[in-house]
Amino acid sequence: MNGDWLIRGRDGRLTVYLPSGDAVLCRAERGPAGPWDAARTVGGGQKLLPGPAIGQGADGYAHLAAWRPTVPGESGLVHSTHFRPRLAPLDWASIGHPDKKGDRTGPPAVAVDSAGRGYVFVRNQGGGLSLRNQKEKGGWGPWQNLGGHDVEGEPTAVTGESGLVEVYASVPGGVLHWRQEEPGRTPVRTEGVDVPVRPGTLCALATSAEHTTLFFTDTSGDVCAWRPGEKPVTLIASAGPGPVSAVRCAIEGHDCTVLAQRSASGRVAFAAYPTEQEPAGAWWTESGPQLPSDAVVSVALDEQDEVVAASLSPSTGTLLLTRRKDEPGLALEAWREV
Repeated sequence: MNGDWLIRGRDGRLTVYLPSGDAVLCRAERGPAGPWDAARTVGGGQKLLPGPAIGQGADGYAHLAAWRPTVPGESGLVHSTHFRPRLAPLDWASIGHPDKKGDRTGPPAVAVDSAGRGYVFVRNQGGGLSLRNQKEKGGWGPWQNLGGHDVEGEPTAVTGESGLVEVYASVPGGVLHWRQEEPGRTPVRTEGVDVPVRPGTLCALATSAEHTTLFFTDTSGDVCAWRPGEKPVTLIASAGPGPVSAVRCAIEGHDCTVLAQRSASGRVAFAAYPTEQEPAGAWWTESGPQLPSDAVVSVALDEQDEVVAASLSPSTGTLLLTRRKDEPGLALEAWREV
């Protein structure tokens, strides 16, 4: 999944979204911190292509987007909304192709604005980024070409504390950035940054009323943080090859950002630092068992606003979960299979 695949629903229960073959599965807690339901298929029986995306609004609703095959050699994007963990997600609805027709152009990214409208971003055939978003009174607006060039890997979309949607995309030698100037408006391209970024390592997080922070791995193997208008900051050496997952939480009364990543040793590595204070430094601490090489990690907040983390191995279907203990620092419970 491109996006946070472990989320807390509006009723406090956790849900995970799991790509599985030509479908997306979801699993949810039966109650906060309780046992989990069996996996079920999202959106009906349509066959999907790899690389779905997810975003969540302030209302707690999850929005998903994915490519599906249409006719031989062509594909189209579909969208589904999941309102509550115990309810079935809506059936997949077609939202078309950024170039009217053609094959897949790249993995989508999803964000949800303060009014609960879904925004689906995807690379177009010209190499830039296109957008289609829901209208305030229902339905979808037209596809819009946001410009850009040579977009690589997965873009990452995020909604700031202001409710305005932003999206980042990596290009050779840099990162491009688009941001809404007003609610409901089309995001416009702002100043990017020249930086040697590894495609497929972008992760964005709302970190204050004014800023979102982009985390990425550079070509030297360091995890960096960048806020538009500032210079990128090297935060910590990457623990492993994939993107980090990030969440904000209170640790002993301090606003902190927690990062998680599958480490090169195969375990999950965690690091925490005061939000937007990268010079304070961060250090990895590994946790849990060794995981298969395809395992991915996601972090979120549970019903008590405490850190919860999940790891998933697509090849085995094994889902492991841990939560923060009621102890000082970032102490975690033993990982357990759900």
